This record gives sequence, C-alpha cells and structure tokens, in this order.
Amino acid sequence: MHTLNCRGQLLDLTEPKIMGIINTTPDSFHAGSRVSTVEQALRQAEKMLNDGAAILDIGGASTRPGAANVSFEEERQRVVPIVTALQQEFPAVMLSVDTWRAAVAREAFDAGAHILNDVSAGKLDPELWDVPGKFGGAYVLMHMQGTPQTMQRNPEYTDVVTEVLDYLITQVAQLKAKGIHDIVVDPGFGFGKTLEQNYALLRNLAVFEKVLECPVLAGLSRKSMICRLLDISPAEALNGTTALHMAALERGARILRVHDVREAMETIRLWKALEKGL
Repeated sequence: MHTLNCRGQLLDLTEPKIMGIINTTPDSFHAGSRVSTVEQALRQAEKMLNDGAAILDIGGASTRPGAANVSFEEERQRVVPIVTALQQEFPAVMLSVDTWRAAVAREAFDAGAHILNDVSAGKLDPELWDVPGKFGGAYVLMHMQGTPQTMQRNPEYTDVVTEVLDYLITQVAQLKAKGIHDIVVDPGFGFGKTLEQNYALLRNLAVFEKVLECPVLAGLSRKSMICRLLDISPAEALNGTTALHMAALERGARILRVHDVREAMETIRLWKALEKGL
C-alpha cells in the first residue's frame, strides 16, 4: 500500500510525497502555476525539484469549474513537448500527466510519463484505462460528479462521504479486474461538491485509505473551499492551503498535489516532527 510501481520505478509512500503542478493552460485558476513555453516549464520544474517535489504533474486542459473544452490537438501540443523535455532534462524524475484523453495519455507515456492523473475516473474516454495497463504506469483515480463544465451546478448527495467512497470502491475493483493495481485515490475536492461537502470529505479522509487500501492524494491547493470560506482569491490562499495540508496529513494523505512545493514540504517536515518526533 505504501509503494507504487510506476513503469518499473518505485515510489515509496511510507512518508508523504509532493506532486508539483505544472499547468500549460492559459486559464488555470491559479496564475502562478501556468507556463506557456518549454523553457518556462523546465525552470519551474527545476525549482519544484529543488524544493522537494517527488512528482511533477503536467496538465494541458483546465478542469476548473466551467472551463471550456480544449481540442485533442491543442492539449497534445501543450503537454507532450513538455513531458519530452522534462524527461530529457530530469531523467530520474517521476512524471504525471493530468488528462482524461487516452490519445494524449498514450503520447505522454510514449514521451516518458509514469503516472496517469485522471479527473474523470475513466468516464469520459472508454479507452483511457488501457493506457496505464499497457505501459505499467500508476493511476490516480479521482471522483467527480458531472463534468468540469457542469460539476458545480448544484451538486447533490444524500451522504457525500458514503457515496464518494462507494463509487471509488466500484472503480478500484474494475481497475484491478483490468490488471491495474498501482492505484492512488483522490476524493476530488472541488469537483462537484459544495463547500460543506468538501469539508465533510476532508474531515473523513482517513476512511478512504482504510477501506480502499490505496494511498490517498489530496488536491487542496488554493482551491475554492479555501477561497470561498475566507473570502479571498487563489493568489491569497497559501496560508489556508497550508492549514488544510496539515489536516490532510493528519488524516492519512500520502500525496499532496500542490502549487507551492517548498511550503508543502515544510508542512510535511512539521507533521513528521509532530507525529514521530525530531
């Protein structure tokens, strides 16, 4: 449960790890994560790796609420050259591709990606799950109600924790039946959840690893569940992000997906000191 096999490279999750976000989109909700050229991506990657990131997550299509659809060709052009450049410049780094398209995922894995980070849980492209199986990559399974275009239009649950957990149980079983066993689960903070539902999921985060027996990824960085509660912008949400990262670590999160690597690493160091002693 605490080791992922990512195309033959082992990712040790005995201690929590950081996934640094590199967005190649012009409309991602946090401007500080955006890059528009390969050179900018390389510079951002170098900083994140120096600050302690274990994984770099490259995305070419925004999944913020209401985001417009991006064509396959545009997403491919945004993602694949950067994955190629990162693999060549930093051959030891673990690369994740954030996409729901099988064709983009295949090209990214051909270019050297190790992990598929899928916000759709395979719902938007029936061929997507074939990619981690073919390449032996790890897979991040995220829950989303609806699509990025519709997910925040009055999301409804009777019991959000039970329903998200039940959904992930079903999807994990289907993935394992396809021979995919290196699975990370993500409850999908902000993806088809109200403010109250997001905090209910975070409060009960420990149950996901316990029941699913998969490591848990927490994607909380600068999200609306911080900004709406504190009435601030994403640019002002680093302090709130750090507070929720500590809460996620206390509830068993093994991967933090973040915009701000240095601050997240400091949070992990403080959590370790608190939990295990200096």
